[in-house]
Amino acid sequence: MEIKRVVVTGLGALTPIGNNVEQYWNGLINGVSGAAPITYFDASKFKTRFACELKDFDVNQFIDRKEARKMDRFTQYAVVASDEAILDSKLDLENIDKDRVGVIWGAGIGGLETFQNEVLNFAAGDGSPRFNPFFIPKMIADIAPGQISIKYGFRGPNFATVSACASSSNAIIDALNYIRLGYADVMVTGGSEATITIAGIGGFNALQALSTRNDDPATASRPFDKDRDGFVSGEGAGALILEEYEHAIARGATIYAEIAGGGLSADAYHITAPHPDGLGAKNVMLNCLKDAGLKPEDVDAINMHGTSTPLGDIAESKAILEVFGEHAYSININSTKSMTGHLLGAAGAVEAIASILAIKNGIVPPTINHFTDDDQIDSKLNFTFNKAQKRTVNVAMSNTFGFGGHNACVLFKKLD
Repeated sequence: MEIKRVVVTGLGALTPIGNNVEQYWNGLINGVSGAAPITYFDASKFKTRFACELKDFDVNQFIDRKEARKMDRFTQYAVVASDEAILDSKLDLENIDKDRVGVIWGAGIGGLETFQNEVLNFAAGDGSPRFNPFFIPKMIADIAPGQISIKYGFRGPNFATVSACASSSNAIIDALNYIRLGYADVMVTGGSEATITIAGIGGFNALQALSTRNDDPATASRPFDKDRDGFVSGEGAGALILEEYEHAIARGATIYAEIAGGGLSADAYHITAPHPDGLGAKNVMLNCLKDAGLKPEDVDAINMHGTSTPLGDIAESKAILEVFGEHAYSININSTKSMTGHLLGAAGAVEAIASILAIKNGIVPPTINHFTDDDQIDSKLNFTFNKAQKRTVNVAMSNTFGFGGHNACVLFKKLD
């Protein structure tokens, strides 16, 4: 079977540092922090009282009010980001073969706010089972790709991927392979998450996973810094239009980059902690390079998972040194989570977009909030600390790892 080439022809983003791709990119290259005190609920009694919420976002500007009420925020975000990506791609929606356009979407948790509110409402009542008729359709993770396909009439492959924080990278890899193998011409893919809720912040606090730097939220997400103390919860969505190369060329599409390959692996170690030697991270990058037919020395930039957790940043840094050897010191490494926070199931998609735009614009966004080197992380690695760096980026890698030991890695390259 012929393996087809796949390219990226549309992008959409809804993030804590920008409500579209242009705003998001400007936020990235200017080192903007999206962290601020939580406004969605009263967090005064929580260990962590800040997060990376969306700013100045009114869903009713994008989705009819009545329809929006039938969607959890994670689905609203998915629809808005997908709308931008589809518009950006300039697909001819009147004449395209919609049987060969699919949607594969990632969400680590799905409709957490809907579930939380329905259970709280029930608990506050008299025991009568009064639930919103849209409770289940709003909550389930697969409703996001369902809503996108319904809106546009896309009848190709349609499902959700769930692998915690690796979910949207898994979605991108699945979408890549469905096109590669000839099952679709175009795929809408990416991920969304909306877990800045009572249950989300409370649950991650109970795990001791979140930063508690309440006195200085803007600098709380500090990947690779000696004094990092956990990740900062973020929300939003990223959407990509993947398209079979010849299909894109035939319609004169603008091509951002080629998606060269994807890799998957498992740590098989612990439900939340990474393998201390970065074994799963090492394997996933090697698997991705093999799938793309590229060598370690071909890679110019890596958007690391880099969550600002004590163990994770060390393990991933070790893995990069093992995979890339001396070439690791020539790579621009960064963690855009220092600005956006951790978008959980949407992280892979928004970070893939950052990698694609680094290729397009020849700029690697910074890792902000670096103050003190960690002696357990090789300081000779170029983490692009605090300021964006201009360089030619021909090949960019994006890593995402999830609770349960799920690892996903995606490689993009400049179109030949």
